[in-house]
Amino acid sequence: MNKRIVYIVNVDWFFISHRIPLALEAIKRGYEVFLVTKNTGKFGELSELGINCIEVNFERSGTNPFKELTLIFKLRAIYKRLQPYILHHVTLKPSIYGTIAARNISSNPKVINAVSGLGYSFTNNRKSLSKLFLVTLLKFAFKNKSANFIFQNPDDRDLYKKFEFLTKKNHIIIKGSGVDENVFGYSLPLKNDVISIIFLGRILKDKGVLEFINAANILKKRYYGKVKFTLVGSIDVENPTHITREALEALCDQDYIIWNGFSTNVKQCYQQADIVCLPSYREGLPKSLIEAMAIGRPIITTNTIGCRECVENGINGYLVPVKSVNKLAECMEVLILNKNLRLAMGLRSREKMVNEMSLSYVVAETFRFYE
Repeated sequence: MNKRIVYIVNVDWFFISHRIPLALEAIKRGYEVFLVTKNTGKFGELSELGINCIEVNFERSGTNPFKELTLIFKLRAIYKRLQPYILHHVTLKPSIYGTIAARNISSNPKVINAVSGLGYSFTNNRKSLSKLFLVTLLKFAFKNKSANFIFQNPDDRDLYKKFEFLTKKNHIIIKGSGVDENVFGYSLPLKNDVISIIFLGRILKDKGVLEFINAANILKKRYYGKVKFTLVGSIDVENPTHITREALEALCDQDYIIWNGFSTNVKQCYQQADIVCLPSYREGLPKSLIEAMAIGRPIITTNTIGCRECVENGINGYLVPVKSVNKLAECMEVLILNKNLRLAMGLRSREKMVNEMSLSYVVAETFRFYE
């Protein structure tokens, strides 16, 4: 058997944050590991770990048909040269283009597509030409059922079932990309006079940023000086639902509602939090919530695809309807007023994460599917 795995990801930093443990485990098991991705300066770091990097410039929202077709031919040339045993595509564009490029490669690689959500077009039941085009592409790429799929939640799996891409044996559900429960160990919240509620994610409307801020404002009269609301994340200007810096700064007084920008130490952010909140409209399965669960925090999130996998309502947090600001504020207030409930829910979050979403579990299940 040719023990060669090729990972295909949009950008190198995402591979480091979400898939590097798989690559390191593969190397440990005797595989030769390649990474095909956009280089943002991380290739040196990855090479030192024994990963062979090949640069391909994925554009997240490419609209030039010639460029997109060229990208498929580039991938095909790489696959023919490397003759891999496994091709592991991560996220939507690499999955579609990579599966098309892998057709009739002589090594007959096992093609695995990691489905981590379906992106902007499928959020909030949007109807658009771009969604129609995307569905057409999906059907073209996966129609012959030669690919395999790793889903993070049953909702995405059920959608693919409707498209008739799935067989009994060509898919598995693995909740998330894994968080190391030893690195993200349980810790009690800091003993502060002010309760800290944290949102961690990209500053997008679809992540529920405006709902988070509006819920905070509903509670302001009663809890100013007793609670602080902190947003941690960068503005993703390439996403159609991004919030501009000017708009965000106008909404944050940097006293009661604070925007801290991007952080390289999310563990510390969660350690400083009493409550973690992500009112997103749709996710694959948010790693940010798994990290918060590992630290031992109660979660308030939306009862929607991906998010609901992280919370048993009333057990380790609360699920609220998408865009329901009043219900969001209500659940925040319940936890603000009850420290013992916060601690009990936090412990249950930790337990749920270790049992269902730990890194060791994710890696073991992935290699079981590979092999």
